[in-house]
Amino acid sequence: MHYLTAGESHGPCVIAIIDGVPTHLRISPKDINYELERRQIGYGRSERMQIEKDKVEILSGVRNDKTTGSPIALLIKNKDFSKSLPEVNIPRPGHADLAGVLKFNQKDARDILERASARETASRVACGAVAKVMLREFDIKVCSHVRQIGKIKVTKEMNYSKVNKSPLMCADPGAEKLMKKEIDDARKRGDTVGGIFEVICKGVPPGIGSYTQWDKRLDGRLAYVLMSIPGVKGVEIGLGFSSAGSTGSRVHDEIFYKNDRFYRKTNNAGGIEGGISNGEDIILRAVMKPIPTLGMPLKSIGLSDKLPKAAHKERADICAVPSCSVVGEAVVAFELARAMQEKFGGDSMEEMKRNHFAYIKAVKEY
Repeated sequence: MHYLTAGESHGPCVIAIIDGVPTHLRISPKDINYELERRQIGYGRSERMQIEKDKVEILSGVRNDKTTGSPIALLIKNKDFSKSLPEVNIPRPGHADLAGVLKFNQKDARDILERASARETASRVACGAVAKVMLREFDIKVCSHVRQIGKIKVTKEMNYSKVNKSPLMCADPGAEKLMKKEIDDARKRGDTVGGIFEVICKGVPPGIGSYTQWDKRLDGRLAYVLMSIPGVKGVEIGLGFSSAGSTGSRVHDEIFYKNDRFYRKTNNAGGIEGGISNGEDIILRAVMKPIPTLGMPLKSIGLSDKLPKAAHKERADICAVPSCSVVGEAVVAFELARAMQEKFGGDSMEEMKRNHFAYIKAVKEY
């Protein structure tokens, strides 16, 4: 399985094509629209989220609500579409503007920012929605929550029912209240805030991924897709960076056996050892930097005259960490579904399930 996206922020639409999805996976626009709606939530989002009401059109690859094995084409129209957009001659620090015009020999950064925009992630969320439906067939669930915004950190464990009711995807009501204040204060200053979100994958069987080649390691693959999200500047798995200050005897998860299964009492590895899932929950965290487009712009240089100027301003979020969390779920779900398909093969869901059942039975009988 793999996908390709196309489209610009203020173009007529964004598009995704998914190839390699097994046949007979039951999928409907409702499954995808639910995830698209989640992506648009979040305290601190820009006015555009009131303009866009993302709905998907499935153009191919699905008939009678079942996949056919052909490429799946997904289209999401942009309501905030414009044929006449002003040139952007003053690059914004933190965006792709300057690097993009130098790379592609452009005099105007408009074409750069239109494609580099996080609007493209709507396509990825649509692809991830298909992957989530596929993973549910194997009792695998991918969920996420916000752990930190600005200086405010969550102190309670994730409660998924509470997370989905929160405008900040936060399971801690006390922290949520302080996070909103952090966002409001940034807005008043013409500033922005970032944060940390966590993605949790439950029900992943042991043996997904491989140590045999660098590009088959599941931890590397999942870190790669999270780092590909606009604004993400760091990824950790399990204890991650905090393990640097500890010792091996405290970090590594001891192995136990009971009721015909291996298990751990801790999960510091985050569910992956040696590039392979070990049967525990896969736990990933990502850092999203503050949005680079500021109400009080930073210093920059004009592309044509090379004179100092205030950076260009576009309509932008004050905080998009909750939305980024949903995008994180999507890209992780797709990469996990792809790794599952590699492990269990299958041009059809029936074949995949049969191979999966036989494998799980063998693991229990080991």
